[in-house]
Amino acid sequence: MQTAKRIAKLCGPHPLLFVSTPEPKRNWLALLLRVGLLVALIGAGWRIYHRLPVEESDTDGGQAHATTLHVVLRRPAEVGTANADIGVQLYSVDTAAVWREFQSERRPGVRFNDFLNSRMQGRPPLAARLDATGQAYLAVPPGRWWIHATLDGTEEITWRLPVNVAGREQTVELTSDNAYMRAKSF
Repeated sequence: MQTAKRIAKLCGPHPLLFVSTPEPKRNWLALLLRVGLLVALIGAGWRIYHRLPVEESDTDGGQAHATTLHVVLRRPAEVGTANADIGVQLYSVDTAAVWREFQSERRPGVRFNDFLNSRMQGRPPLAARLDATGQAYLAVPPGRWWIHATLDGTEEITWRLPVNVAGREQTVELTSDNAYMRAKSF
């Protein structure tokens, strides 16, 4: 007990008792600066959060960002009225390039379809059929896709078109000018 009294005598009165309090204007200014800094930090975090890429999910909410892709077949006049039931497939990779990669190196026990699925990284191929008017509508997630279609008839026309899908709605025309291959049937 005596030690505590001696220390109190040596130190004198408590040092915090003599600290002057700042002016009220200065207190308000410091408070405003603190609030402003807090608002700026929250605002910066909010802007960064909203610029992050949207993750796709398997729920119905993931389809809300899908683009409606309208595929239209413009039949060449020389082909005539060929088979109206034409299948259209969309792949997230160039299947011809994947096939060349698959053939370039031996992969024992790996089928091409398994190799293709691994290259597509979980994005399944999409398929549709053109109706009698040569039109089809698909809900496609944004990104780069390859359209594959074949028109059978006296002249077989094949399309392999790269398409950058973005926005709400997009139209792709399959014409004889953008065909990948034309082959005559004998």
